[in-house]
Amino acid sequence: MDDFSWAVALLVFAAYTSIDWLFTIYTIAIVERNKFRAANFGVGIYILGAFGVINYVGDWRYVIPMCLGGWVGTYVSVWHETVKDKRNATVKGTG
Repeated sequence: MDDFSWAVALLVFAAYTSIDWLFTIYTIAIVERNKFRAANFGVGIYILGAFGVINYVGDWRYVIPMCLGGWVGTYVSVWHETVKDKRNATVKGTG
């Protein structure tokens, strides 16, 4: 249990933040029926997910940065898509 590493915890956090961001892009690609893009993002999700699983199976404490990373990734990706939508609406409205 004393093998916990803050560096690994930070990597797990970053991995799961990225996974949630990828899930947003993946979902958009599916809705747009973009098979190639969706498949590529799906692979990225599994690769990063495997990294997290390998670490938290060895020590349950890595679940905490995993969950925090997931929360941050979802929040930031939805915020980013909202900003993009507003920007696109403004550009279309002025043209």
